[in-house]
Amino acid sequence: INDTYEPGSTFKIITASAALEEGVANMEANAKKTAALRDRLIQGLSDIPHSKLNGDPVKRLPGNVNYSFEGVEGESLLLALDEEGIRCSSGSACTSESLDPSHVLMGMGVPVEAAHGSLRFSLNEENTEEEVDYIIEKVHEIVALYRKMSPFWEELEKGEREHVI
Repeated sequence: INDTYEPGSTFKIITASAALEEGVANMEANAKKTAALRDRLIQGLSDIPHSKLNGDPVKRLPGNVNYSFEGVEGESLLLALDEEGIRCSSGSACTSESLDPSHVLMGMGVPVEAAHGSLRFSLNEENTEEEVDYIIEKVHEIVALYRKMSPFWEELEKGEREHVI
């Protein structure tokens, strides 16, 4: 235990306490707003052909959306979305430092090909409907562009390979 007094330490404790109190007081309203944004994002991504929401559509964290897009590598999507100012992750938090498919997604029965094309979006109460709509628009554009360039996608569309989603 450090018993040396640091100037401003009492202020830091009071500030942290006030922030925690405000967060707890608004937790239910923030979760409700975030869940509505999450549902808007899920709905907006749901019409991309051969894509799939990973996890239960209702029983999930308010700000969590994990989607797989067949025929596109998640890392490629991640980099392209980053160029558009959209921050997300490829796969799951468990494999954020690895190119291996998430063992969580694999355990949920997501095929390897789909797990490699998955993105994880995290939202909070500070996000807006306009931001979610922008994400939806950009994901649609980038998935379509990358599929158009992909020889793997061409094989899927010609029936030379079977779709997994």
